[in-house]
Formats: sequence, structure tokens, C-alpha cells
Amino acid sequence: MSGAGGGSGRTPDRGRRIILWRHGQTSWNVERRFQGSTDVELTETGAGQARRAARLLASLGPDAIVSSDLKRAARTAAELAVLTGLEVARDEALRETYAGVWQGLTHEEIIDRHGEEYAAWKRGEPVRRGGGELETEVADRAAPVVLRHVEKLPEDGTLVVVSHGGTIRTTIGRLLGLEPRHWESLGGLSNCCWSVLGEGARGWRLLEHNAGTLPEPVLGDDD
Repeated sequence: MSGAGGGSGRTPDRGRRIILWRHGQTSWNVERRFQGSTDVELTETGAGQARRAARLLASLGPDAIVSSDLKRAARTAAELAVLTGLEVARDEALRETYAGVWQGLTHEEIIDRHGEEYAAWKRGEPVRRGGGELETEVADRAAPVVLRHVEKLPEDGTLVVVSHGGTIRTTIGRLLGLEPRHWESLGGLSNCCWSVLGEGARGWRLLEHNAGTLPEPVLGDDD
């Protein structure tokens, strides 16, 4: 079974679309503990979120799915794969930002121990949080993966990218051509919500942001 052709969400000649879908809830999200590249599993609530969201996304008739290889994203992607019959391509370049010593710390612990660094990041300065990656470096690795998969789509095709809040934000910022200091203006994604980019005459456009919200709070590294 292929999820390509006749999905009910298909509109002829609309151009290609990218759906950037954040993974479901983890225990570290609930604890407001910075995950980064730590491989944390979904909670049962998170798995339920993925199943619900997958039903909505399947109705859009996706042509391809690519996912971060971390368990929380891969399991989220698997729910959509079951409904569409599509295989999931996994790529470590779609992992969340590596944040060094911040990983495993709660939001309060980060403020307490690395307050100046945190404040500089929120101001839009290039900061290696915890000694890890710059946001521009995350975009450097993630955005090209997304574009490579987009190139394989039909002219009106849809790609679902299953990733993480920070990585999705930096990828959107890069694809829209925003200056890195303005990426913070893109609000965070709630668990299992998504953003949609559409191909326009001048490049990619943001069509939807944080879609699928019930609403839920934004719990994670990118809030």
C-alpha cells in the first residue's frame, strides 16, 4: 500500500509541501528536562498523541516520511507509517540540538547554573548551549536533508519530517531565509504538533505553525 497518490488532502498544482512534525511527549518534557540528543522514549501519553496526530496527517496524503533516528521521533513516525504504508527514512542529521552539559538538566537548573548563557541565547546571540552546537550548525545539517527528500517528490507532493522542536525551528528559519537572530520569533511546537511549508514563486512560505494544538503547552528544549 502506498500513501502517495489519492490522499484526500491532495490539491492539484498546489506545489510541494513540507510538514515538520514534532515528536510526542516524553517524561523529560513533563519534567522540563533538557533532552537535546539524549535518546528518551515516548510516554504512553506521547504514544497516544502520535496515534491521534498520525490519523490527521494521513488524511493529507503524504508521499514520503523522513525522521530523526532518536526513539521519540522514530516511534512517532512509525504511527504514520502504519496508516500510510510508507517506509520511514531515518537520518541522524535530524536529531535535536546537542547541548553538552545542559542535557539532563531541568529548566530551573539551567537558569541557575548557566543563566548568562541562557539569556544570551534568548537574545538571539550565537551561543553553544552547554558547549554544544550552534543553532546555525543544526540548520546546516538538517535543512539539506529535508531539501534532498523534497527533490524526490512529485510536483504537488508532500514530505513529512519527524523531528524535534529546536531542529524544526532552525530548519524553518533556514528554509524561509530568515536571519538566525530572528529564528526565536518562531514560537515553539507543542508535542505532536506540526508546521507546514509550501513552495511558492519566491521560495518556501510558512502556511501553518503549531497546527494540531488542542491547545497544549509547549514542553521541551525549545520553549
